[in-house]
Amino acid sequence: MSSLRQPASTPPMFNLAWPLLVELGLGIASSVIGTALASRISDENGGAFAIASQVSATLFILFRIIGAGVSVVVTQNLGGGQRAAANRVACAVVGASTWLGAITGLLALLGAGPLLHLLNAPAQVFPIAAPFLMALAPAMLLDAWNASMASVMRAHLRTRDTLVVLIIMHVSHLLLAIPLMYGWGALPALGLPGYALALAASRALGLALHLLMWKVHLGISVGRDDWWRLPRRELGAVLHIGLPGAAENIAWRLAFMVSVATAAELGARALATQAYVLQLMGGVMMFSIATGLAVEIVVGYLIGAGELREAHRVVRRALARGLVVCVLIAACAALLGRWLLGWFTQDAEILRAGALLLWITVVLEPGRTFNLVVINALRAAGDARFPVMAGAFSMLFVLAGGSWLLGVVLGWGLPGVWVAYAADEWIRGLIMWRRWQTHAWVPHARTSRKRLRPAIVVEG
Repeated sequence: MSSLRQPASTPPMFNLAWPLLVELGLGIASSVIGTALASRISDENGGAFAIASQVSATLFILFRIIGAGVSVVVTQNLGGGQRAAANRVACAVVGASTWLGAITGLLALLGAGPLLHLLNAPAQVFPIAAPFLMALAPAMLLDAWNASMASVMRAHLRTRDTLVVLIIMHVSHLLLAIPLMYGWGALPALGLPGYALALAASRALGLALHLLMWKVHLGISVGRDDWWRLPRRELGAVLHIGLPGAAENIAWRLAFMVSVATAAELGARALATQAYVLQLMGGVMMFSIATGLAVEIVVGYLIGAGELREAHRVVRRALARGLVVCVLIAACAALLGRWLLGWFTQDAEILRAGALLLWITVVLEPGRTFNLVVINALRAAGDARFPVMAGAFSMLFVLAGGSWLLGVVLGWGLPGVWVAYAADEWIRGLIMWRRWQTHAWVPHARTSRKRLRPAIVVEG
């Protein structure tokens, strides 16, 4: 039966990467604009926006349980020529997104107060942040659906279509947010709840567009039962990849929060310096993130098609290019460091300290590129558990422990925290590269390929 099915051709890397790169840029721009809109009301609103957004992003990690696996499973099925199986997985993920999105929204709605107290929200910010976080709850459910549907679209190589939807969502959100936040004619100024209302409306529009594109471009119609049903077989394959991916993401975020607490212990100026440099680093790492996501899609196709040698070649080539580009981008950011940091502050001490951190970033980014590219490739090959198991030690002792040891105990300050960042990225990155280079992922790839065979028989 399987001989009748032709594997999909290898998708071009560049055609996948550039829409992803633009998507990431739009996401960063949206966050910056949201912060600016909130701060125009007052500094307290700006702080409330920042802390509530951080809580929202942390809660959304729950979606990684399926988000990290859906793209891999769909691309493997498509690579093996099993379109019907890929469609069943897509519909199964819609139901899982409903449950996870609802849980995330309920946590925000019912737990806004305790969550903000946990982050030590200042007294003047809390009364603004709590209702804003509660108002974000509907958008969290809508975002869960949109994220899963976009992942399926990308797996079908429709990256330009997902970019179009994202642009429409961001533009409609901005057009609605301004009058809702500041008032317009008879419309009262709603402040941050107006921003949340505009966000929910734009996400509802995005969901409608995704449903239309699924039907027109993918031939997938979501049935009534698909919105809540949790089919064991399809979701089992997704969770096999997604659970380790979510665990890795959660472990890193917890370790990173220790480094943030370390910076806070160094004082308000150090915390501000770190915050500004992290904003710039978001732009520096965009190319590596886009490359890693594109590699995941391509390798998933190749594993499904049984082209393991080609998958190995693709990863080596993508990593080589990614390392060169990331160093060039990081070096440019370091050279322009004081000017770029001048967008945020004119404090001479912050400018000096931030410029030093940006030079450390030139060393840090190649290690991060190893992680972003190779971990996504390992996940696409079915080797999902190794990254979190091998990286847990480094994240705990090097990232979290090293930040505190170098930054506080040894008195290196923020440069010590950044050295810990770099050491963690390089240690994990080289471990992942050795895993790939020694072909330890191949048995997992072959197992993933074997999982596709029952579907071939059923569809045949």
